[in-house]
Amino acid sequence: MLELATLGLLLREPLHGYRLKQQLELLMSSCISVNYGAIYPLLKRLEEREEIATVVESELGQSPSNRKIYSITDLGRDRWRQEMLDHPQESWVNTRSRFLIKFLFFSYLESSQRIHLLEYRLMVCKVRLASIKAQEKSEDCYQIATLQYCTATLEREIAWIMEQLEQELKKGNRE
Repeated sequence: MLELATLGLLLREPLHGYRLKQQLELLMSSCISVNYGAIYPLLKRLEEREEIATVVESELGQSPSNRKIYSITDLGRDRWRQEMLDHPQESWVNTRSRFLIKFLFFSYLESSQRIHLLEYRLMVCKVRLASIKAQEKSEDCYQIATLQYCTATLEREIAWIMEQLEQELKKGNRE
């Protein structure tokens, strides 16, 4: 997920490592944990795979220093698009986080791709909701309360996805 988010942010604009970390924390703090120990090795891997390129920029100030500015390459754009459209098998928590990260970058996709991702997420949420409702037969009041909370959360997410899907379908009809 960190790779998807990093490539997505670099798709928007070239960034240096510190600014990239700030952007990741700002936009995705509810989805992923961000630390330097993960970012710089990731940037190195992306650079080795030629999905990003770097330019060393000199800064003038108290003492001249150099910093790397990272930008996405055509290969990186292809990788980002592939990651955006994939549906990897992962935990429920990760699928929610991955979808939110993808949604942040929807403007870089075609309408049909956005519709596909929304429809897929809607289906996954409905399956999860049915699974949770099937477990509500417990006699443990705390388990019941937890399941009700999960049900309400999923119902809100489903309603939100349906709103987004409706808006996207309207956009598609205008195009």
